[in-house]
Amino acid sequence: MKWIFGALVLLVAGLVLRLELLVYAMYVLLGVLFVSRLLARTWIESLSAKRRCWETQLEVGGNLPVEVTLSNSSPLAVPWALLEDSLPKEALQASPAQLKLDGSRMQLVRIPSRGEKVISYDITFLRRGYYQIGPLLVESGDLFGLHRRYRVLTLPHYVTVLPHVVPLEGYDVASHRPLGEIRLTHRLFEDTARISGVRQYMDGDALNRIHWRATARTGVLQCKTFEPSCIAGATLVLDFQRDNFNVPGAEYRAELAVTTIVSIANTLYELGEQFAFASNARDAAERVATEGWRFEFTTRDAAQQVVAPTSRPDRLRPVILEANTGDEHFAHLRETLARMEWNDGLTLSQLLNEVESRMSRDTTVMVVVPQITEEMAFALGALQRGGFKVFAVMITFGDEDYHDWARPPVWAERLLAEGVEFRWIFDEAGLSSLCASEVWR
Repeated sequence: MKWIFGALVLLVAGLVLRLELLVYAMYVLLGVLFVSRLLARTWIESLSAKRRCWETQLEVGGNLPVEVTLSNSSPLAVPWALLEDSLPKEALQASPAQLKLDGSRMQLVRIPSRGEKVISYDITFLRRGYYQIGPLLVESGDLFGLHRRYRVLTLPHYVTVLPHVVPLEGYDVASHRPLGEIRLTHRLFEDTARISGVRQYMDGDALNRIHWRATARTGVLQCKTFEPSCIAGATLVLDFQRDNFNVPGAEYRAELAVTTIVSIANTLYELGEQFAFASNARDAAERVATEGWRFEFTTRDAAQQVVAPTSRPDRLRPVILEANTGDEHFAHLRETLARMEWNDGLTLSQLLNEVESRMSRDTTVMVVVPQITEEMAFALGALQRGGFKVFAVMITFGDEDYHDWARPPVWAERLLAEGVEFRWIFDEAGLSSLCASEVWR
């Protein structure tokens, strides 16, 4: 626009002053600007792209080949196009790295008439998470560099990298009750294979609980009721409130906390016991669903912003998985944990208040936290005084949190004062023996 405005000013000046050479030059310049602008728009609008990714779910350390094909549908060749397949900046800049690339995801190419160009590279995922691959950022323009156009092509591809599972050496966390079959008094964990009766339908009942024969006979919706399960289990609680990770080694603690939850769940799964899950984290899939992007931009910086989160998450609803057993339930938990991100919404105390009515007093409530404040210790103590069996797992970093057990650290004193049992871990080796180590009371 500056070039056009300047040319028009000079053209008017030339006409007023009757400078024929200047007028002629401005006519030529305006013509070049118009043609360049038209060609730049034509070239960028004639481009389309397809991405091929062969996986949507991987384990930590897994490799993903990526292939992006850029096509030119115009009879005119595109003299130059700068291609960049986007990856999350935070994952590339993290220390230690979360992604390892083999190959180039950025290329400067010329695309012939009705031709194609392919860029390919491999990604190795070094940490669990929910990763966005793409979209493809394309920059093109005229030969003089007067007009540039930017577009975002292809929908992004999302890859879930599942958290690592550490086998536990033993399982005696719920040491005050036997491991195995016990008769439960609360009905959070129900055995759907054992129908105990029928009752009238209530708001919120799942459709698969409706007893259709009883409904047809009475003319009123009726629901099945089930006997309590005779299998013990656990309710796993993960604290992912961002402020609680304002401590040394925050990234490390977060990953170890997730590994702790999934490893305990894996032990329960192998024992055939039910487990539920609750967290104040934010689901990355929800973040992606609420953030869109435009497909044409005037600057490259604006185009690159489409792959970055635009705001800090403040989810006020907890992430909850109802109690269940089996392969699908454990797989669902791993996928959910893979997508967990820090959140600015619920505190641990608020989370426990939200989910208390949905937890069973016959199972151990296992809370994994990166630090213990007075408010958090009081909330755990109140939960235990309410009849729950509460067990805390403290994720530490190095030896700063437990240097002298002749006098326990502040966080331990807070839990001891509330009568809450706890253990602490600072690496996967400690996690492996978590359920066989001494319990502090």
